[in-house]
Amino acid sequence: MRIKTGIYQHYKGGRYQVYGVARHSETEEPLVVYRPLYGERALWARPLSMFSETVEIDGIPTPRFELIEPNDHSVPDNG
Repeated sequence: MRIKTGIYQHYKGGRYQVYGVARHSETEEPLVVYRPLYGERALWARPLSMFSETVEIDGIPTPRFELIEPNDHSVPDNG
């Protein structure tokens, strides 16, 4: 799976800058590396499978994160 870098919006409204995909050192699970565009702006990592999943809001399937401002390239999942 590939993921585009850029700015994503979480289904709860927050915006995040996605930098790419890293691998967990023990499990090799792909992790999306991102930073909120508010608050402390600390770096975070979330499993790619969770980042890419849909959640149900009022009975409607909704992406957990939606790309709203893409960069010009996508990055592989380091697989």
